[in-house]
Amino acid sequence: MKILFKEISVYKWKVPVVAIVWFALALAAAIAEVAKGSINNYIIFKYVFWHVLDEQHLYVPYAEYADVNHYGPLFSIVIAPFAVLPDWVGCILWCLANAAVLYYAIRRINIPPKHQLIIVGITAIEMMTAIHNVQFNPMVAAWIILAYVLIEEENEFWATLFIAAGFLVKIYGIAALLFFVFSRHKIRFVLSFAFWMVALFCLPMLISSPSYIINSYKEWFERLVEKDKLNAAGYAYGGHQDISVMGMIRRMSRNGDFSNLFVMVPAAVLILAPLLRFKKYAIENFRLSYLGIVLLSVVIFSSSAESTTYVIAVSGAALWYVLHYKEYPKWANGLLIFLFLFTILSPTDLVPRFIRDNIIRAYALKALPCLVIWLWLIADVSFKNFLSPNPKAEP
Repeated sequence: MKILFKEISVYKWKVPVVAIVWFALALAAAIAEVAKGSINNYIIFKYVFWHVLDEQHLYVPYAEYADVNHYGPLFSIVIAPFAVLPDWVGCILWCLANAAVLYYAIRRINIPPKHQLIIVGITAIEMMTAIHNVQFNPMVAAWIILAYVLIEEENEFWATLFIAAGFLVKIYGIAALLFFVFSRHKIRFVLSFAFWMVALFCLPMLISSPSYIINSYKEWFERLVEKDKLNAAGYAYGGHQDISVMGMIRRMSRNGDFSNLFVMVPAAVLILAPLLRFKKYAIENFRLSYLGIVLLSVVIFSSSAESTTYVIAVSGAALWYVLHYKEYPKWANGLLIFLFLFTILSPTDLVPRFIRDNIIRAYALKALPCLVIWLWLIADVSFKNFLSPNPKAEP
């Protein structure tokens, strides 16, 4: 295990072995999907750019791909540099870009390099799962982390870029607004966020038209509402969507009418109430714990969550681990094993198909370890005095 944290010289730079493994896994997954021709998600992404350019409907089925687009019009700008390339080149570069941005974001967190690499190591398989599905979720996780990091560095202008972009592309990014409470320059934060919301909302108009983009955002909202209802309906057959806390309850109870509000309202109270502990804002471990809570919450309380979304949640779970494994080694290591078995490895061939399909996915159990870790972090930010040794201190 220690060999992963050693550095080797590559073209005069010292690179941790874990970084080489990280990008090798991403490249291998991307090449495998391109070779199989299993890049339907990338084709959907690519056509977001071309459909915006041609001012065609973004949220209706097309013959070129299965399923429909669920991303906001701003995504056309994000995917544009890749969409203009041949599919196999664009797809591989898109996958590597997602892996690279997440790796960069994790390495920017203000914790020891060893702890950064532990997070990378824990998250690597989930990253690979997302890449196998040519997903955007690694970048979503990275944008949330970078928003936090930049607020820590008192760079609210660029922090709010990632928050606004995450919201206008995939909604999830709006959760990073909670980091507002940690900002030392709140007026600058508000003005910067307003600027980026307007600028990014209008940015796709440069390749289309104002009326088309405004109508597309309206259609996007309507599509998301419709999709939320369809996701909840999937409980009856253990669908690939709604891998969430609400999904677990619906599938275990066989009650498709169970409302998300019965979970989301108490969860919101538990998330927001600790923010009344104003004196704890100055403690870095409190703020890091809150970053973990945000990364976990946007997934486990979303009816749109699917297996490939969990790279976001596992990033938060990995952060929880480095904050606690020295203080509570037995509990932390035991829960980490639980996370690997039910969340990280559950969609892979290491888990027998019968168990994977008829137990873990059928009851949305992939969410369970993340829920337990979320509750641990909530207990921390609610009651812990944070006087324990700083996790940045190396043994």
